Amino acid sequence: MSNKLDFLIDRDISGIFSKGKFPTKVYRQENGVCRVQTLTPMPGVTPEMVRWWFAAYMSTSEHYQRWHPSAHVWMDWENKTPNEIIGASHLVHEYIGAQMNKLRIQFVEPESLLGKIPALTDRVIIAAKTGLLERPINATTMCQIVNPIADGSEMKSVFWLGHVSKRRGNDNVPSIINKIANRPFIRKMMIKEKFAQDLLSHCQEEMAILAEFLPELYAREAKL
Repeated sequence: MSNKLDFLIDRDISGIFSKGKFPTKVYRQENGVCRVQTLTPMPGVTPEMVRWWFAAYMSTSEHYQRWHPSAHVWMDWENKTPNEIIGASHLVHEYIGAQMNKLRIQFVEPESLLGKIPALTDRVIIAAKTGLLERPINATTMCQIVNPIADGSEMKSVFWLGHVSKRRGNDNVPSIINKIANRPFIRKMMIKEKFAQDLLSHCQEEMAILAEFLPELYAREAKL
């Protein structure tokens, strides 16, 4: 696989867009990137509810803590436009396993990470570049695809740990950091599979919790 930082060549996206058949697992790619993927059933949840949660409702640390009470600590937004998610950055403090992480999650156009996307009108796709909150470094790309199914939705989440780039504002910029940190042996040394497994568990837990309360919350708050 290519090590270029264009965030398009470096991934196998087979199975992401079709429904079902998406094993929950962690595996190491040939280029050292550690891929985390999960399939989470969300009974009673529509894709629109998930979009609303991210784009329109979640605005306080209290909201964020409800999403995962034992792991989510604090949140804020940067460049947030009401009822929009693309262009905004979610600033968070959260535990992944026993490790506190201070992160900046920059939501981007899905096509910028995934390339051409098969059309499906009622699907919701959330894509982001994730990095350190306190240093201008991104280290992960991610996407979450919410497909409608018979009894609600299913969410396919994918994280590519090891896409490192220096950033200035919302832009990736050239840096020696990019050249060094994206070498396969550096990725394998720096990205621990224990952390990847903890991230998998964290994602499963938070999306299952969200599915429990989101239908009632949406019915009560979305039309106000």
